[in-house]
Amino acid sequence: MEEMIMAITASMVKELREMTGAGMMDCKKALNETNGNMDEAVEYLRKNGQAKADKKAGRIAAEGLVKAVVKDDKVAAIVEVNSETDFVAKNADFQAYVEEVANQAVATEAADMEAFLSEAWLADNTKTVKDALTEKIAVIGENLSIRRFEKVVTDGCVVPYIHGGGRIGVLVEAETDVINDEIKACLKNVAMQVAAMSPKYVSRDEVSAEYLEHEKEILLAQAKTENPEKPDNIIEKMIIGRLNKELKEICLLDQAYVQDGDLSVAKYVEKVAKENGANVTVKKFVRFETGEGLEKKNEDFAAEVAAQMGN
Repeated sequence: MEEMIMAITASMVKELREMTGAGMMDCKKALNETNGNMDEAVEYLRKNGQAKADKKAGRIAAEGLVKAVVKDDKVAAIVEVNSETDFVAKNADFQAYVEEVANQAVATEAADMEAFLSEAWLADNTKTVKDALTEKIAVIGENLSIRRFEKVVTDGCVVPYIHGGGRIGVLVEAETDVINDEIKACLKNVAMQVAAMSPKYVSRDEVSAEYLEHEKEILLAQAKTENPEKPDNIIEKMIIGRLNKELKEICLLDQAYVQDGDLSVAKYVEKVAKENGANVTVKKFVRFETGEGLEKKNEDFAAEVAAQMGN
């Protein structure tokens, strides 16, 4: 056994590290365990990486990146890939991986995450998307998660916007009979609006009757509590006014355009369309914000150390 350990040279460890991206001690151990067989050591690390990935699955991945890819103005995809720490989210290897996931999403026919993870990985079709994820977890040493993706295919035009280096990503789809730099710049400005103002709907047409009734009930109760002496017809007017104010906040096209408060978003799009002899209708937006709805898991450090020590 002593001889086999002696046979593991620094150059072998270096070569294995370059091949796998795994840590130095992990590479040394893999070579020792496999009697210096490089292929078996790679396989050992892959298997060990999977074991590590399973162990890390309990840790919540709430940092990460949102990435969007658009092909020929007609097909787009947006993805969110989470990591546990901001440090990893800024890592060039992780960023390149998220780009590969976005390229996978723009080509995918998968309808859900399960189907997406089962697909052949475009960057290396001997693996599935899930295999590639597991390997990346082993190399980076943190739990990673492809949280969600959405693909948009249009006859019009779709544009992306990424804010804060990947903290927020937006796709905006529009029906348009003219596609030029001015129209695309306009739609990018609309995407920036979505990133900044986080609307819930494109227009009032999308707001359900149930939602409106529910909001009216709440506003009615509020108005009667605040103004018990006012007659019902006045209260009704107050409710309509308040509901309109709320709809202006949650419907993209009704919002005040952030770059020119004198215009609504709808009026801004109309203005640019007219200047370009185009008919432009914003149809859809997709907004992903990294980690929204996820909580970072704050564990007691002493308890974590004790767990690692097996106590």
